[in-house]
Amino acid sequence: MANQATATSALELGTVLRGEPESLHSWVQTWNAARLGRAIILIVAGAGLYGGAMGSWRAPAQALFVAVKFPLIILLTTLGNALLNAMLAPLLGLRVTWRQSLLAILLSFVIAAAILGSFSPIVFFLVWNAPPMSAVSPAGHLTYNLILLLHVMVIALAGTVANLRLARLLGDLARSPRIGRRVLLAWLAGNLFLGSQLSWILRPFIGSPDLPVQFLRQDAFHGNFYETVFRTLMLVLHGHP
Repeated sequence: MANQATATSALELGTVLRGEPESLHSWVQTWNAARLGRAIILIVAGAGLYGGAMGSWRAPAQALFVAVKFPLIILLTTLGNALLNAMLAPLLGLRVTWRQSLLAILLSFVIAAAILGSFSPIVFFLVWNAPPMSAVSPAGHLTYNLILLLHVMVIALAGTVANLRLARLLGDLARSPRIGRRVLLAWLAGNLFLGSQLSWILRPFIGSPDLPVQFLRQDAFHGNFYETVFRTLMLVLHGHP
Protein backbone atom coordinates (compact mmCIF):
# COMPACT_ATOMS: atom_id res chain seq x y z
CA MET A 1 0.00 0.00 0.00
CA ALA A 2 2.83 2.39 0.91
CA ASN A 3 4.69 1.50 -2.31
CA GLN A 4 1.56 2.24 -4.32
CA ALA A 5 1.15 5.65 -2.64
CA THR A 6 4.81 6.47 -3.34
CA ALA A 7 4.46 5.45 -6.98
CA THR A 8 1.30 7.56 -7.35
CA SER A 9 3.02 10.56 -5.79
CA ALA A 10 6.04 10.16 -8.09
CA LEU A 11 3.78 9.80 -11.12
CA GLU A 12 1.84 12.96 -10.24
CA LEU A 13 5.05 14.87 -9.63
CA GLY A 14 6.44 13.79 -12.99
CA THR A 15 3.36 14.94 -14.90
CA VAL A 16 3.23 18.22 -12.99
CA LEU A 17 6.92 18.95 -13.65
CA ARG A 18 6.39 18.28 -17.35
CA GLY A 19 3.57 20.84 -17.31
CA GLU A 20 1.01 18.57 -18.98
CA PRO A 21 -2.20 20.66 -19.28
CA GLU A 22 -4.49 17.82 -18.18
CA SER A 23 -2.51 17.20 -15.00
CA LEU A 24 -2.35 20.91 -14.15
CA HIS A 25 -6.12 21.31 -14.56
CA SER A 26 -6.78 18.12 -12.63
CA TRP A 27 -4.61 19.38 -9.80
CA VAL A 28 -6.65 22.55 -9.17
CA GLN A 29 -10.05 21.02 -9.94
CA THR A 30 -9.76 17.96 -7.70
CA TRP A 31 -9.73 18.54 -3.94
CA ASN A 32 -8.94 15.52 -1.82
CA ALA A 33 -6.99 14.89 1.34
CA ALA A 34 -4.64 12.37 -0.26
CA ARG A 35 -3.48 14.77 -2.96
CA LEU A 36 -3.15 17.62 -0.49
CA GLY A 37 -1.14 15.41 1.86
CA ARG A 38 1.21 14.31 -0.94
CA ALA A 39 1.75 17.94 -1.94
CA ILE A 40 2.69 18.90 1.62
CA ILE A 41 5.02 15.89 1.91
CA LEU A 42 6.77 16.83 -1.34
CA ILE A 43 7.24 20.42 -0.18
CA VAL A 44 8.53 19.37 3.24
CA ALA A 45 10.90 16.83 1.68
CA GLY A 46 12.25 18.96 -1.17
CA ALA A 47 12.50 22.28 0.68
CA GLY A 48 13.70 20.50 3.83
CA LEU A 49 16.57 18.82 2.02
CA TYR A 50 17.62 22.08 0.43
CA GLY A 51 17.25 23.92 3.74
CA GLY A 52 19.53 21.34 5.35
CA ALA A 53 22.10 21.91 2.63
CA MET A 54 21.79 25.68 3.09
CA GLY A 55 22.51 25.58 6.82
CA SER A 56 25.05 22.75 6.83
CA TRP A 57 28.03 25.04 6.19
CA ARG A 58 27.54 26.78 9.56
CA ALA A 59 26.86 23.74 11.76
CA PRO A 60 24.80 20.51 11.86
CA ALA A 61 22.33 22.19 14.23
CA GLN A 62 21.93 25.06 11.77
CA ALA A 63 21.23 22.55 9.00
CA LEU A 64 18.47 20.98 11.12
CA PHE A 65 16.94 24.35 11.95
CA VAL A 66 16.84 25.49 8.32
CA ALA A 67 15.47 22.11 7.20
CA VAL A 68 12.48 22.90 9.42
CA LYS A 69 12.19 26.62 8.67
CA PHE A 70 12.42 26.55 4.88
CA PRO A 71 9.34 24.34 4.29
CA LEU A 72 7.53 26.24 7.05
CA ILE A 73 7.99 29.52 5.18
CA ILE A 74 6.57 27.98 2.01
CA LEU A 75 3.53 26.49 3.74
CA LEU A 76 2.77 29.65 5.73
CA THR A 77 3.11 31.78 2.60
CA THR A 78 0.71 29.46 0.76
CA LEU A 79 -1.90 29.63 3.51
CA GLY A 80 -1.48 33.34 4.07
CA ASN A 81 -1.93 34.31 0.44
CA ALA A 82 -4.56 31.79 -0.70
CA LEU A 83 -7.49 33.93 0.44
CA LEU A 84 -5.97 37.18 -0.85
CA ASN A 85 -5.19 35.63 -4.23
CA ALA A 86 -8.72 34.23 -4.53
CA MET A 87 -10.04 37.79 -4.07
CA LEU A 88 -7.54 39.37 -6.46
CA ALA A 89 -8.09 36.91 -9.34
CA PRO A 90 -11.75 37.86 -10.11
CA LEU A 91 -10.82 41.55 -10.08
CA LEU A 92 -8.26 40.80 -12.79
CA GLY A 93 -10.55 38.63 -14.93
CA LEU A 94 -10.08 35.12 -13.55
CA ARG A 95 -12.79 33.50 -11.43
CA VAL A 96 -11.37 30.91 -9.09
CA THR A 97 -12.49 29.64 -5.70
CA TRP A 98 -10.41 29.78 -2.55
CA ARG A 99 -9.67 26.08 -2.89
CA GLN A 100 -8.52 26.47 -6.48
CA SER A 101 -6.34 29.42 -5.46
CA LEU A 102 -4.78 27.37 -2.65
CA LEU A 103 -4.12 24.38 -4.88
CA ALA A 104 -2.68 26.51 -7.69
CA ILE A 105 -0.20 28.17 -5.32
CA LEU A 106 0.56 24.81 -3.74
CA LEU A 107 1.21 23.40 -7.21
CA SER A 108 3.84 26.03 -7.97
CA PHE A 109 5.57 25.45 -4.64
CA VAL A 110 5.56 21.67 -5.18
CA ILE A 111 7.42 22.22 -8.45
CA ALA A 112 9.87 24.63 -6.82
CA ALA A 113 10.46 22.29 -3.87
CA ALA A 114 11.08 19.34 -6.17
CA ILE A 115 13.71 21.30 -8.10
CA LEU A 116 15.34 22.53 -4.89
CA GLY A 117 15.40 19.00 -3.49
CA SER A 118 17.11 17.73 -6.64
CA PHE A 119 19.84 20.37 -6.22
CA SER A 120 20.43 19.60 -2.52
CA PRO A 121 23.07 16.83 -3.11
CA ILE A 122 25.08 19.24 -5.27
CA VAL A 123 24.89 21.96 -2.63
CA PHE A 124 25.82 19.49 0.14
CA PHE A 125 28.84 18.41 -1.90
CA LEU A 126 30.01 21.98 -2.53
CA VAL A 127 29.55 22.99 1.12
CA TRP A 128 31.32 19.84 2.31
CA ASN A 129 34.37 20.76 0.21
CA ALA A 130 34.28 24.49 1.00
CA PRO A 131 36.66 26.08 3.53
CA PRO A 132 35.22 26.38 7.05
CA MET A 133 33.08 29.43 7.72
CA SER A 134 35.30 32.15 9.19
CA ALA A 135 34.69 35.75 10.22
CA VAL A 136 38.32 36.84 9.79
CA SER A 137 39.62 34.91 6.79
CA PRO A 138 39.41 36.68 3.38
CA ALA A 139 38.90 33.26 1.80
CA GLY A 140 35.97 32.73 4.17
CA HIS A 141 34.30 35.95 3.01
CA LEU A 142 34.81 35.00 -0.64
CA THR A 143 33.42 31.52 -0.04
CA TYR A 144 30.42 32.99 1.79
CA ASN A 145 29.64 35.28 -1.14
CA LEU A 146 29.99 32.43 -3.64
CA ILE A 147 27.73 30.13 -1.63
CA LEU A 148 25.20 32.92 -1.19
CA LEU A 149 25.25 33.54 -4.95
CA LEU A 150 24.77 29.81 -5.56
CA HIS A 151 21.68 29.77 -3.34
CA VAL A 152 20.25 32.82 -5.10
CA MET A 153 20.75 31.20 -8.51
CA VAL A 154 19.24 27.85 -7.53
CA ILE A 155 16.23 29.38 -5.78
CA ALA A 156 15.71 31.77 -8.71
CA LEU A 157 15.82 28.84 -11.15
CA ALA A 158 13.30 26.85 -9.11
CA GLY A 159 11.00 29.85 -8.77
CA THR A 160 11.20 30.70 -12.47
CA VAL A 161 10.28 27.19 -13.61
CA ALA A 162 7.47 26.96 -11.05
CA ASN A 163 5.99 30.31 -12.07
CA LEU A 164 6.19 29.49 -15.77
CA ARG A 165 4.06 26.42 -15.04
CA LEU A 166 1.69 28.52 -12.92
CA ALA A 167 1.41 31.19 -15.63
CA ARG A 168 0.45 28.50 -18.14
CA LEU A 169 -2.18 27.12 -15.78
CA LEU A 170 -3.67 30.55 -15.03
CA GLY A 171 -3.73 31.43 -18.73
CA ASP A 172 -5.60 28.21 -19.53
CA LEU A 173 -8.09 28.75 -16.71
CA ALA A 174 -8.75 32.34 -17.85
CA ARG A 175 -8.69 31.34 -21.54
CA SER A 176 -6.37 34.29 -22.03
CA PRO A 177 -2.56 34.33 -21.58
CA ARG A 178 -2.72 38.09 -20.95
CA ILE A 179 -5.12 37.71 -18.03
CA GLY A 180 -3.08 34.78 -16.74
CA ARG A 181 0.09 36.88 -16.68
CA ARG A 182 -1.74 39.74 -14.97
CA VAL A 183 -3.09 37.46 -12.26
CA LEU A 184 0.33 35.85 -11.84
CA LEU A 185 2.03 39.21 -11.26
CA ALA A 186 -0.54 40.15 -8.61
CA TRP A 187 -0.12 36.79 -6.89
CA LEU A 188 3.66 37.05 -6.99
CA ALA A 189 3.51 40.48 -5.33
CA GLY A 190 1.55 39.00 -2.43
CA ASN A 191 3.86 35.99 -2.18
CA LEU A 192 6.91 38.26 -2.17
CA PHE A 193 5.43 40.58 0.45
CA LEU A 194 4.55 37.83 2.91
CA GLY A 195 7.40 35.43 2.07
CA SER A 196 10.12 38.03 2.50
CA GLN A 197 8.77 39.12 5.88
CA LEU A 198 8.46 35.52 7.08
CA SER A 199 12.05 34.93 5.95
CA TRP A 200 13.12 37.96 7.95
CA ILE A 201 11.40 36.69 11.10
CA LEU A 202 12.71 33.14 10.72
CA ARG A 203 16.34 34.10 9.98
CA PRO A 204 19.17 32.95 10.05
CA PHE A 205 19.51 30.49 7.18
CA ILE A 206 23.15 30.26 6.14
CA GLY A 207 24.23 31.56 9.54
CA SER A 208 27.07 33.81 10.63
CA PRO A 209 30.39 32.73 12.19
CA ASP A 210 30.34 35.55 14.77
CA LEU A 211 26.81 34.75 16.01
CA PRO A 212 25.59 31.68 17.92
CA VAL A 213 23.59 28.95 16.21
CA GLN A 214 19.94 29.75 16.92
CA PHE A 215 16.57 28.73 15.58
CA LEU A 216 15.49 32.40 15.71
CA ARG A 217 17.40 35.59 16.38
CA GLN A 218 16.66 37.23 19.73
CA ASP A 219 15.43 40.31 17.82
CA ALA A 220 13.42 38.27 15.30
CA PHE A 221 10.33 40.49 15.60
CA HIS A 222 12.26 43.74 15.74
CA GLY A 223 11.96 45.76 12.54
CA ASN A 224 11.02 44.29 9.20
CA PHE A 225 12.52 43.23 5.90
CA TYR A 226 11.50 46.38 4.00
CA GLU A 227 12.75 48.78 6.65
CA THR A 228 16.14 47.04 6.59
CA VAL A 229 16.34 47.17 2.79
CA PHE A 230 15.41 50.87 2.78
CA ARG A 231 17.95 51.70 5.51
CA THR A 232 20.70 49.80 3.66
CA LEU A 233 19.83 51.58 0.41
CA MET A 234 20.02 54.98 2.13
CA LEU A 235 23.44 54.13 3.58
CA VAL A 236 24.72 53.12 0.15
CA LEU A 237 23.32 56.25 -1.53
CA HIS A 238 24.93 58.50 1.09
CA GLY A 239 28.29 56.75 0.79
CA HIS A 240 28.36 55.10 4.21
CA PRO A 241 30.02 51.67 4.50
